[in-house]
Amino acid sequence: MKDTQILSAFQELASELPPPAPPRRLLFDACHVGVVLRAVLFVEAVVAVGAMFGAAGFMDWLGRLSLLTGGALPATLVWLLSACSLKKLLARLTPPLQQLAGVGLGTLSGLYSCGVLFAAGLLDPAPWIASAFSGALLSAALVAALVLRARGQTPAATAARLSELQARIRPHFLFNTLNSAIALVRAEPAKAETLLEDLSDLFRHALMEQGEFVTLADEVALAERYLAIEQVRFGERLQVEWALDPSASAARLPPLLLQPLVENAVQHGVEPSPRGAILKISTQRRGSSVVIKVTNTVPGGPGVPGHGLALDNVRDRLHLLHDVQGHFQAALKDGVFQVRIQVPI
Repeated sequence: MKDTQILSAFQELASELPPPAPPRRLLFDACHVGVVLRAVLFVEAVVAVGAMFGAAGFMDWLGRLSLLTGGALPATLVWLLSACSLKKLLARLTPPLQQLAGVGLGTLSGLYSCGVLFAAGLLDPAPWIASAFSGALLSAALVAALVLRARGQTPAATAARLSELQARIRPHFLFNTLNSAIALVRAEPAKAETLLEDLSDLFRHALMEQGEFVTLADEVALAERYLAIEQVRFGERLQVEWALDPSASAARLPPLLLQPLVENAVQHGVEPSPRGAILKISTQRRGSSVVIKVTNTVPGGPGVPGHGLALDNVRDRLHLLHDVQGHFQAALKDGVFQVRIQVPI
């Protein structure tokens, strides 16, 4: 059967099938260090303010705060641990049920804190109902904050993706690549075919639907395709050095993160320099984190400064995925520009 017949058969079958239901997603994720820190600080702030009511003085307030912290802190950690452990199960529920489950876990956590203090002889009688409602109220506030953060991530990630696509599929890059392929068609047809295949793979990856994250190995493969295209254009002016750590390949990154950094290095390091530039990409695993470096030499003398949009987009998307565990640094020193990224493994 010909390809056109296979495609037409798929189209007929797709027209008969009902549209698939949108996949359910986890509304709130408590498995981030930043979320844990913010949740603990939020609960402690509420407890500190609540301890002020009825306190006769500073020492009395401090005693009340210590008592309430002894119950609130374990309850908060229990809620975070439970929400993190059950994230796959929660993701299967509808959004209203996910929020209700989060509040339910808070209610149980409140009862747990009351039980801890009652067992220690610090509460008599034990305020079971008040503890349950306090846990439900605090967990509802935490769930609402996490849901708002997740909703804020979607338009930001979409805007960043569109900006990266616009920067990547620049007309002059496309035209230069096609002109290079045309020039190679007669002299080196095999090389022209490889160039067009790399361009096709680059566009296919850029336009395909991406998930929340990809692996470092995927990003390295995409960057290699891009550099293979630019190598034909710049020749010896583009010198690429790779230093890849295989143990770092499984690190999670936002999609389309590494290639814009490589493109930025080519645009500001190789294009303005008649002698070209040296581009180095390295990955290294250090304990529970992975360090990624993109380094390029820059031409001396005054140059055309960039707007920093690519770097800002990378920084924002890295923060959205890894929060306080993701680190981004960029610096220019002694004619060498380096971007350093650190992410958890």
